[in-house]
Amino acid sequence: MPQLNGKVALVTGGSRGLGSGISICLARAGAAAVVVNSLTRSAAAEKTIEAVRAAGAKALFVPADIRSEASVEEMFALIDTEFGRIDILVNNAGIVVRQDIFETSLKDWHDIIETHLTGMFLCSKAAMLRMREQRSGRIIQISSVVAWRGAIHGFVHYATAKGGQIGFTHTLARTAAPFGITVNAVAPGVIETDMLHQAHREQEIQNLANEIPLGLGTLDDVGSAVVFLASDDAKHITGATLDVNGGMYFR
Repeated sequence: MPQLNGKVALVTGGSRGLGSGISICLARAGAAAVVVNSLTRSAAAEKTIEAVRAAGAKALFVPADIRSEASVEEMFALIDTEFGRIDILVNNAGIVVRQDIFETSLKDWHDIIETHLTGMFLCSKAAMLRMREQRSGRIIQISSVVAWRGAIHGFVHYATAKGGQIGFTHTLARTAAPFGITVNAVAPGVIETDMLHQAHREQEIQNLANEIPLGLGTLDDVGSAVVFLASDDAKHITGATLDVNGGMYFR
């Protein structure tokens, strides 16, 4: 497995689901410290922190609203104080609401867009300011297969945000490259998480699983992809999106 010895990582939305799985995989790969972010501290966050520490990394929980510039700056200032650097940023925080366009209010639209896109922008900018001084760093977006194929059951705001993350990745990669920073994305397909069961009915999930050649994905499938992109093994990869969808969609 690629090694991340000595690296300090931040995972937004890291307390549960994909974020928790990614945080734990980074720790298992040798990261020195994993900063776990979510809006509030929860039992799930505590469990993730315990698992990160059990894997051998330092763990720091930082509650922050990534939609707020002031909150993001406070989070990164704390990381500066605790660790003096940031090597890996995983923009994972996200929400999903089962709605089609007729059911989506302007507030619903803004909630999804601000969490996925504005939060990603604010965290990436704060990280890049620090990585630029270090002349190194890894920024990784957690997008989705819906960025390529569209969402199946409505979710127009979610699919739009996930597509926007890909465009952001392409553009930021060019800006970041002269400073030794790579910017990539991971586009999971249908992964076994609590969010999956919140957004889809059980029969829908089973139907999807039956249609995917390799079946449903796991947290480790996504976490391993993130570890690879964060490692020196991927030092010549930037602006790319790594599909982790079990053959659900080819492009």
